[in-house]
Amino acid sequence: MNEWFKKFRDQIKILWGKWSLIQKIILFTIVGVTLTGLVLLANFSASPNMVLLITSPISDAQKLQEISVRLDEEGVEHKITEEGRIYVSDRKTAQRMVAILMREDLIPAETSPWDIFKMDRWSLTDFERNINLRQAITVNLEDHIEALDDVDSAKVTLVLPEDKLFAEDQNPVTASVIITPRPGSDIVSNRKKIEGIVKLVQFAVEGLVDDNIIISDYRGTVLNNFGDLADFDRLELSGRQLKQKQLLENSYKDQIFSELAHIFGKDRISITKVDIALDFRKETVNTEEHFPISTKIDNPSTPYDESAFVLSIPRSSENISEEFRGTGFNPEGPPGQEGQTPPAYKDLDNLVGEYTKTSAIVNEEINTRNIYEEKSPWEIKRITVGAAIDGIWKRIYSDKGEVQFENGGIIKREYTPVSDEEIKKAQSLIEHAIGFDKARGDSVIVQHIQFNRAEQFDKEDEELRNRKRVQQAVLYSIIGVGIIIVAFIIFRVISREMERRRRLREEELARQHQMMREAALKSAEEEEMDVAMSVEERARMEMQENAINMAREHPEDVAQLIRTWLVEE
Repeated sequence: MNEWFKKFRDQIKILWGKWSLIQKIILFTIVGVTLTGLVLLANFSASPNMVLLITSPISDAQKLQEISVRLDEEGVEHKITEEGRIYVSDRKTAQRMVAILMREDLIPAETSPWDIFKMDRWSLTDFERNINLRQAITVNLEDHIEALDDVDSAKVTLVLPEDKLFAEDQNPVTASVIITPRPGSDIVSNRKKIEGIVKLVQFAVEGLVDDNIIISDYRGTVLNNFGDLADFDRLELSGRQLKQKQLLENSYKDQIFSELAHIFGKDRISITKVDIALDFRKETVNTEEHFPISTKIDNPSTPYDESAFVLSIPRSSENISEEFRGTGFNPEGPPGQEGQTPPAYKDLDNLVGEYTKTSAIVNEEINTRNIYEEKSPWEIKRITVGAAIDGIWKRIYSDKGEVQFENGGIIKREYTPVSDEEIKKAQSLIEHAIGFDKARGDSVIVQHIQFNRAEQFDKEDEELRNRKRVQQAVLYSIIGVGIIIVAFIIFRVISREMERRRRLREEELARQHQMMREAALKSAEEEEMDVAMSVEERARMEMQENAINMAREHPEDVAQLIRTWLVEE
């Protein structure tokens, strides 16, 4: 293998030496272009194929952030460029998200959800361009509506009239949409979804208003006639109000229970009912308030209040005074002629009279403040709370600290009721927690009621009895195991003692036999007699000699063997 590489390298060197400079430059150029193309191909193939969600860039950072958050809620992977353009994975996802964003008013009004102005051929006439424009809008609208989860199919018809010179002669832009709901969808009765389709169509067509949009189902029922949905809206509003009432009652109930549970314990508190009467009427109050005029401001450096107020100050005044004293003058006619004075006034002639008239008009100025107040969506009219508190159950123990039982294995318990003082304190706490207002008609009732704890007590009694049974079983088991261990130890001791005595007897017999043999051998040697030994005795003597020799040559191995024997015994 190495020789083949060497030959290949030598051939390359020979060819490289034969090539000219131009050929070498061409080779390097081809290699460089090939590598560059491979790198670009790898980059383009690695980058994801994404499409624009909205063709126009979004300059509003707040709106861009809201759209990004909504895309994250739907679990759509997206990318935002520095120019404010949003890219998603595929076209179907883009259509679905544009429909959702249109329904929730998240797309800016100046942007367009479709891009149809990409035809730039000189052979097209204005009529053809208008036809293509209407067709592009229609197809795009149908795709957007069909991208909704509640719509199976959609058919859109647009009427885009020609522009007129005068506005009063201009025909309105109209649109009709026929949708087929998917099975199980509530789009027919869901006003919010229908309004989303209306806004989608309105923003897609320039000059189109809500009144000129008709949305119907395949049966011909008009869906965007919201006047017929008044009863449905009223029921929906009632449902939301009832839900708000329940949420508020649960919030008060949880708060009261949590606070009382810290004091009396969770198992001794029962919030039977929290009822809150809410007023959902919308009211606007316009109040005119009159207040005194300050003539002297209080000096904060002094310890007393030196401010002064007056109810009003004069702005203008008018005084009229008239006074008359005497009979006056009644003119007569020419001499010898009857005068023109009426008889009633003639009877009063030459009588002395007095007339006085005094009139004073003073315009006062006062401070006035106009207060415009709009009520909150709901107002609490009345709160009623009912709560029950249980007493304390205590177990009775003997002098030795053991639980006492009644007949039948039932634990003896003693019940201590809640005092009236504690009930009043608990009622006061609840009143402060809900903001008790007597004028509003609020009512708080706290009663001492003994809870039914039969099931709880039965469970506790059974657990205690089971615990005692387990304790007794464990105690008896320990005693039994202890007896067995003691018996085993005694048996082991007795067995070892008997074994030791047997071994001592055998050793003593063996020692006596050995002494007898040695004495016999010694006597035989003395008498120079040839004593015939048996085969077993010769084997025994050879084993003893071998053991003695091994102990002398390998004392450590013999000691370890003896330890093993002792451990086994």
